[in-house]
Amino acid sequence: MAPPTATAAPAQTLTALAEEKTLQAKFVRDEDERPKVAYNQFSNEIPVISLAGIDDNEGNRRSEIRKKIVEACEDWGLFQVVDHGVDATLISQMTRLATEFFALPAQEKLRFDMSGGKKGGFIVSSHLQGEAVQDWREIVTYFSQPKRLRDYTRWPDKPEGWIAVTEKYSDSLMELACKLLEVLSEAMGLEKEALTKACVEMDQKVVVNYYPKCPQPDLTLGLKRHTDPGTITLLLQDQVGGLQATRDGGNTWITVEPVEGAFVVNLGDHGHYLSNGRFKNADHQAVVNSNTSRLSIATFQNPAPEAVVYPLKIREGEKAVMEEPITFMEMYKRKMSKDIEIAKLKKLAKEADDDEKKKKMKQSLFDNNNKESFESKPIDKLFA
Repeated sequence: MAPPTATAAPAQTLTALAEEKTLQAKFVRDEDERPKVAYNQFSNEIPVISLAGIDDNEGNRRSEIRKKIVEACEDWGLFQVVDHGVDATLISQMTRLATEFFALPAQEKLRFDMSGGKKGGFIVSSHLQGEAVQDWREIVTYFSQPKRLRDYTRWPDKPEGWIAVTEKYSDSLMELACKLLEVLSEAMGLEKEALTKACVEMDQKVVVNYYPKCPQPDLTLGLKRHTDPGTITLLLQDQVGGLQATRDGGNTWITVEPVEGAFVVNLGDHGHYLSNGRFKNADHQAVVNSNTSRLSIATFQNPAPEAVVYPLKIREGEKAVMEEPITFMEMYKRKMSKDIEIAKLKKLAKEADDDEKKKKMKQSLFDNNNKESFESKPIDKLFA
């Protein structure tokens, strides 16, 4: 995507495009990638778990909570939590500020343009290079932990209060994430700090997603199908609906029902590998609609780049799901490189001018999709 500029602002945000009657071609997905279930056709399959009493080490409450969380992680890699201890006023403030940011004029948002490899800011669709089809979303994102690495020049300074509220929100969400990882460590028969320690120094990235109403939502996605690369993700979503999950390779999808004040919790690839595949890395996407915009705020808790990715415990009779230990940075680069290569092949297959070329491209796409390992690109070749 070409770097946005102040003069081209209307074309580089989705605000103006939301009023058009026809979706631009760059957002149109192949038929096999388009939504199969409506944004508001809610399912109750994803468990909602109360964390009340999670710190009770004397009674049975902690073990009851642990059992429910483990079942959810083995089944979907996805669950929702209520009674989580994050202040309701703080959640309300964070949501209000995020809503106000995306209501700013385009030129204000584009002051934080993150194209050119910047580590944080505003962008449309995705910060990855080479995306063949764009997602129907605007995002603002920045690293919030460790605190010593915060770059406040990449954090929005409008609306007033954004930085102070985000700092508190970041700390509260990190505390909650670590508490959930302690429960999963115990479930694996390890000391409760095991998963957190495996991250070396856990970092946290905030990603605020804004999905404007869309003229043809049946042709596109707000966020394409994926698994998160990191350890554990906490998502605050509004009541509109749009988060979807699959556990059968994308054949069937469910829409996660929004629960007021709840956080959606999902495990990423790192958490999946540390558990030797016992806990699923949630396979999910976001869909959009033509009636109203949607907002969600994700915090991604990830290991340090140098952290080693390999199962912490291999149960009797099991084999390791990884051939060898690698660093998280290498794992991340391989994952993103694969995504970019597949996107490129899809584009070439679509543009092929004869059936034989199309057949070759589709076979190459299939082969690459099923590769376990993938040669990684340098990090500066991954980001737009």
